[in-house]
Amino acid sequence: MNIYRDFTARIKETIHRVAGDVDAADLARVTVEPPRDAAHGDLATNAAMVLAKALGSPPRELAGRLAAAMASDPDVEGAEVAGPGFLNLRLKPAYWRAALKALLVAGVAYGRSDVGKAAKVNVEFVSANPTGPLHIGHCRGAVVGDALANLLQAAGYDVTREYYINDAGTQVDMLARSAYLRYLEALGEEIGAIPQGYYPGRYLAAVGDALAERFGETLREMEEEDDWLSVVREVAIELMMASIRQDLERLNVRHDVFFSERSLITGPVDRVAEAIGALVGKGLIYEGKLPPPKGQLPDDWEDREQTLFRSTAFGDDTDRPLRKSDGSYTYFASDIAYHYDKYLRGFHTMIDVWGADHSGYVKRMQAAVTAITGGEAGLDVKVCQLVRLFRGGEPVKMSKRAGEFVTLSDLVDEVGPDPIRLMMIFRRNDAPLDFDFEKVTEQSKDNPVFYVQYAHARTCSVFRQADAELPGLAKDAAALRRAALGRLGDSGEMALIRGLSDYPRLVEAAAEAHEPHRLAFYLYDLASEFHAHWNRGKELPHLRFISAADPELTLARLALVHAVRLVLASGLTMLGVSAPEEMR
Repeated sequence: MNIYRDFTARIKETIHRVAGDVDAADLARVTVEPPRDAAHGDLATNAAMVLAKALGSPPRELAGRLAAAMASDPDVEGAEVAGPGFLNLRLKPAYWRAALKALLVAGVAYGRSDVGKAAKVNVEFVSANPTGPLHIGHCRGAVVGDALANLLQAAGYDVTREYYINDAGTQVDMLARSAYLRYLEALGEEIGAIPQGYYPGRYLAAVGDALAERFGETLREMEEEDDWLSVVREVAIELMMASIRQDLERLNVRHDVFFSERSLITGPVDRVAEAIGALVGKGLIYEGKLPPPKGQLPDDWEDREQTLFRSTAFGDDTDRPLRKSDGSYTYFASDIAYHYDKYLRGFHTMIDVWGADHSGYVKRMQAAVTAITGGEAGLDVKVCQLVRLFRGGEPVKMSKRAGEFVTLSDLVDEVGPDPIRLMMIFRRNDAPLDFDFEKVTEQSKDNPVFYVQYAHARTCSVFRQADAELPGLAKDAAALRRAALGRLGDSGEMALIRGLSDYPRLVEAAAEAHEPHRLAFYLYDLASEFHAHWNRGKELPHLRFISAADPELTLARLALVHAVRLVLASGLTMLGVSAPEEMR
């Protein structure tokens, strides 16, 4: 039961009764949400303000007419006009109890919806170059992407999780040369210092060992680099991707598709040439010169005639080159082709999760997707800002080139996947994040991981206590659905029911906004409400969940506790975090 969807329908019906026919486009702008201040009521709608002009009525006057009509609704206790024309509604306690009953009936399905109508959505995330292990920076994008995919699925979208393997270009050739040195080392050669520009990390020693075991002396006996480079490159990418998959598995992250960049050119068709051809057909490609960028010239700027995409026609700052001076495609051309391939696979909604170092690339890619699809597809880019890692209050430095960094695997070994996942999502993706090894494992309210998981464990402990004190009382799901919920009326109990009733709206809103952090915030607030009510019971015995002298009241309160348990477990599952039944 989505109470906000329910009352949106009721308010729209009331609008028709009060004002007659209203244009559907205007009605679509009507929203029902919790008021900013809970003291103002249970629900607030902007109906009068968004319809005032179309209906030729001042907002407050229209809101007054709607308030008078809504006051006759059997579930409305009061209707008041506020501010410039908001309509605030206060609902009867019986309606909230009915909402709790609907939650108990829905069970584990509560909060899930079909609002997405099975629309196909592609969520591409992580997509780290296969040149080294995943580190904490990649970790944030992995968690954001996976949690977002889970949310979209819960809201009824058909989601594909995708990883783009950057297996073309100079970085993988350098990976192959670095791995070849480790191969020679595995054969007993003294390789000395790793050359500048190579990948020096010891993680490549395992690749060198695998090459030596697989090929023996064969590769060393090849005289020309071109003879062994492609072989080593293939094996190095294969082994590095296997390691990346393994690391992601430890974080409970799995992808449906691993898409090879090289396949864009080596596949059945040259997708890059096809994409450029499509843009040529739209008149969006031309030969010309770009003006020099303001300030210091970048090393790769070229003052020459180039094949350019009219990116500025779609909101970008400058037009973009598609070919390098040697005639090969630019990275941008490959990225256009890749997103064009997504579109050809039926994805009209594309979400890319990128690191902060790619933020300057957003406008051109959104321009390209709009152009290549004729506006039929859209690209939303979620940029994950930097993660600052601390240990005991002291910053931990990372340097991938130097081979000195904290890997994702190291992180999981030390704190486990749950603290990583919830902390990475417990802040907006576009805000920097401080991750402290000590704080994410401490048992306090300041640690949201512990606080939310402990709330779930506490709901389970209530049932264990009920089993001990009232062993003959039926407490299964069917019995809880039959509970006398009319016995619930304390302010803390009603606050919990209101919070639980917000869950379906929250899931839909977070999914539609592509903002999984909203769910993390909601779970923390729900946990806080539950802990606060539990603490009130310690001070006021008549509010305790279990009353051996009143089994009927106990069952009603257990039904509420069970509802809290269902929602906490559902939300934690969407975030990829476990819901423990016991914590010590």
